[in-house]
Amino acid sequence: GALFVFEALVKRFEARIAVAALAASATAIWVGRAIFGNAPEYSVGPLTEPGLLKVPFFVLLGIVAGLAGMLYNRTLLATLTATDRLPRLPVELRAAIVGAGVGAIAWFAPSLVGGGDGLAQQALNGAGTLAILPILFLFRLGLIACSVAAGTPGGLLVPFLALGAELGLWFGLLSALTFPGMALEPEGFALVGMAAIFTAIVRSPLTAIVLVTEMTANVTMLLPMIVTCFAAMLVPTLFGDMSILDSLKERSLARSKRTVRGVEQPDVHK
Repeated sequence: GALFVFEALVKRFEARIAVAALAASATAIWVGRAIFGNAPEYSVGPLTEPGLLKVPFFVLLGIVAGLAGMLYNRTLLATLTATDRLPRLPVELRAAIVGAGVGAIAWFAPSLVGGGDGLAQQALNGAGTLAILPILFLFRLGLIACSVAAGTPGGLLVPFLALGAELGLWFGLLSALTFPGMALEPEGFALVGMAAIFTAIVRSPLTAIVLVTEMTANVTMLLPMIVTCFAAMLVPTLFGDMSILDSLKERSLARSKRTVRGVEQPDVHK
């Protein structure tokens, strides 16, 4: 939590901010453990630390995660822009329409909606197939975009951890099938994928690494995670793609300027 404040929000380290962020984090941890216990958010089975010969696989996973992060950001922004171009609807009505759609999905498949904790845990357990995982990834991506476009406050960061786990598991399964002699563990790729997709979308690699390590209580995949997050950070940077938080901030400032000037124009993401 404190790292996220430094790296993604204020983007600098100051003593006063550090004291406040660490105090808030420590208090939140104490209260959370008092209520929910000390168990990690996700359970992960025993994993073998990958050797040097397996490092290229994690570099490739980082590249794939970087491209997937760009797809996430652009899908989200394109959905918001398309929503702005629709006839002006009250935010309550928009939220009701999206909520009704999500509720209908939840009635038939409750595991597909929400923050995605169950889906992330399934991926960390190795549950998934090469055919189903891409469909699940794209479905959840569209669901997140529509939910954010509803125009009401909601979670943006936690849901894509499940996307990263699904992406990592898919890549791990594909790599294990292509190179059966390498003894690759798809579950390890799922864990690393969570940090990689966070890095690609938010551009906060240190936060991503610490976050996933804390949530899984696993340090075996720390070195592969660093390598993967490096590649996931490099790809969107080379393409000049902004982080989702910076893009939303820029979009919000542009809307505020138009409101001050009294001009009613739709947003156009550049």
